Amino acid sequence: QVQLVESGGGLVQAGGSLRLSCAASARTFSSYSMAWFRQAPGKEREFVAVIGWSGGITRYADSVKGRFTISRDNAKITAYLQMNSLKPEDTAVYYCSAGASVASFTDKIGGYDYWGQGTQVIVSS
Repeated sequence: QVQLVESGGGLVQAGGSLRLSCAASARTFSSYSMAWFRQAPGKEREFVAVIGWSGGITRYADSVKGRFTISRDNAKITAYLQMNSLKPEDTAVYYCSAGASVASFTDKIGGYDYWGQGTQVIVSS
């Protein structure tokens, strides 16, 4: 069982930056793909970014490409999402997820085994 705890959300003006963190409970963290999803009010949860177990490969949703950067520190068993040039449409609850299989390097919700409780990001215009 892996527990994930997100932090770093908050209120920021458009054009600003935030860094989200996802602290994991298990030392096996280094073998998991880690991803960020988000869910805006009244909308379905959507993929934001994923990073492979070694940190060598990443993938982003088109809506955040060039503005967001996903990273991980396996020694600290923590994943990060650096969000720059934030827009009001980035407002959502952001969720961290972990997937144990090779197929977990995906933009599909079903590819992940563990989820955090979410952290709220509000971008004001």
